[in-house]
Amino acid sequence: MPKEPFQNLINRARQCTVCEAELPQPPRPIFSASETAKIVIVGQAPGIKAHDSSTPWNDASGDRLREWTGLDRNLFYDVRHVALIPMGFCFPGYKNGADAPPRKECAPIWHAQLLSRIAPKLIILAGRYAQNYYLPQYRTLTEAVAQHNQTHSNIMVVPHPSGRNNRWLTRNPWFAETVLPRLKAVVAETLR
Repeated sequence: MPKEPFQNLINRARQCTVCEAELPQPPRPIFSASETAKIVIVGQAPGIKAHDSSTPWNDASGDRLREWTGLDRNLFYDVRHVALIPMGFCFPGYKNGADAPPRKECAPIWHAQLLSRIAPKLIILAGRYAQNYYLPQYRTLTEAVAQHNQTHSNIMVVPHPSGRNNRWLTRNPWFAETVLPRLKAVVAETLR
């Protein structure tokens, strides 16, 4: 059986309505991917600014993530090099004054299909939801960031770059001192 053209897969994912009844707004799957991407960044779910602009990571969290990776805005959004695939493709609404967790339907339906066609050299897991899905052997995000990043270079783990994690960043200065320089170096090497 011939492989489905990649653009058909992208179109199907963009038209997904699986969790429509659970969303506060009509579904608008927001992600970017191409078969040539060398880096895949797996985040949580689009926030309201990303939803409104149809652009992933189009907020302060995205600014911080770009700073962490050393990618400027143009390269970050160059789909030929970087794929941006959240755990939940649509804005999930709010819960307790913050963005709700990503919907659980998206990753099992779409991630394996997309990643098998992209075959990235580097995957960056941004936040607990991505880490828990892909590296569930770690009990906490802190454990995953501290341990996994020391021994693996094809999957790196970072906390979600939201301002809500400023306390975590303050309590864990080793992240900025040791993990971020390595992350920037691995990203640069991957794109070389």
